Amino acid sequence: MTVTQHNLDVPNPIPRFFWTRPQAEIEADLATLRQSGPVYVPDEESQIPDIIPTGPGGWIVTNHADVLQMSKNPGIFSSAQGITMLDTPMEFTEFFSSMIVMDDPRHARLRKLVAPGFTPRMLKKLEEIVQIQAAMIVDEVSEQGECDFVVDVAARLPLKIVCDLMGVPDSQLDYVFDQTNVILGAGDPEYVAQDGDVMTAILNAGLGLSELMVDIAKSKEGSDSDDLTTMLVNAEVEGDELTHADIASFFILLVVAGNETTRNAISWALTYLTENPDQRAIWAADVEGVGKTAVEEIVRLASPVSYMRRTATEDTMLGEQAISAGDKLAMFYIGANRDESVFDDPYAFKVQRDPNPHVGFGGPGPHFCLGAHLARREILVMFRELFERLPDIAATGEPDLLASSFIHGIKHLPASFTPVARRS
Repeated sequence: MTVTQHNLDVPNPIPRFFWTRPQAEIEADLATLRQSGPVYVPDEESQIPDIIPTGPGGWIVTNHADVLQMSKNPGIFSSAQGITMLDTPMEFTEFFSSMIVMDDPRHARLRKLVAPGFTPRMLKKLEEIVQIQAAMIVDEVSEQGECDFVVDVAARLPLKIVCDLMGVPDSQLDYVFDQTNVILGAGDPEYVAQDGDVMTAILNAGLGLSELMVDIAKSKEGSDSDDLTTMLVNAEVEGDELTHADIASFFILLVVAGNETTRNAISWALTYLTENPDQRAIWAADVEGVGKTAVEEIVRLASPVSYMRRTATEDTMLGEQAISAGDKLAMFYIGANRDESVFDDPYAFKVQRDPNPHVGFGGPGPHFCLGAHLARREILVMFRELFERLPDIAATGEPDLLASSFIHGIKHLPASFTPVARRS
């Protein structure tokens, strides 16, 4: 591999505390990166160098066209070396990330096996559950007049839906919530003590979720339940089937990707609606009619997954930049979704923005988010319920940001509203 010189004159978005600064500073740095094209920066120093060494650095890709090019060419820009800039052991990477750290044909095999859980019939059933759960969640806070919107509202809906989808009992919801916080918030001192063994904490969280799902999978063998785990345990496509380990790894992916990302989209949405009362009024006046474009705008601006890594399999060109085989590249969706050459007034929150070719669910190609339809539905249904029941709900403070370069997350968000009686 050709040794590439680090560009030390531009911002580096890989260190996690880049993302806990004031939003205006972050946006200014992302704009600088877009203007610079792909730039090569050093890796963040590893906290556990004996297990995960500090790598050689990699390319920061923030332009919309470059992200599309990479997404459409998985043969050149591979997922199989990991999806974060950390060079974690492959067993660790696949355990926590399942098929999103695989290239075809392995990726295609797993996706084909789990696809029956995301058919129109299955999604229709889930939509009914989403409506019921959203109503219950709002009902539980309705008399309080204030809440931590992330913990009490935004986090609860996607967590409940994913756990229902996989047949996880309600008694385990808090446990699953805590473990996912550890996995994706490992760089944040609120979730994992930074003076302790971070890797052990992550592994224990993953093992706990895996053991939970293996037990559930065993209980579903030969049953006729209609949850996704039963479907996966008993599924066979062209003579192929999933092992319990496959299902456990897929569950970790679902509960992390399907829970964390949607909860952050919902959390950012309240922030944007509070900051833009004119846009809030437009959506509230026609919840269903404006809902589709409003949800896409939330996903664009929130970009709940900040970036995904790819690794070059051969010498190639990205735009006008030469890339060497073996180079790491971080596709920063959050940067591409603010590209001035694609989005008019990209920093503005516009609930009727159309067209809106964002890459908030990943770019086009084999790794486009399998649960995108469900995530969109959860966001729409939650805000439909809020507009109806708590029409004046608003954030009352700044979002408490997650210290992570991978997830564009909010840990806490104070909110207030006029109390209303619970529904009977």
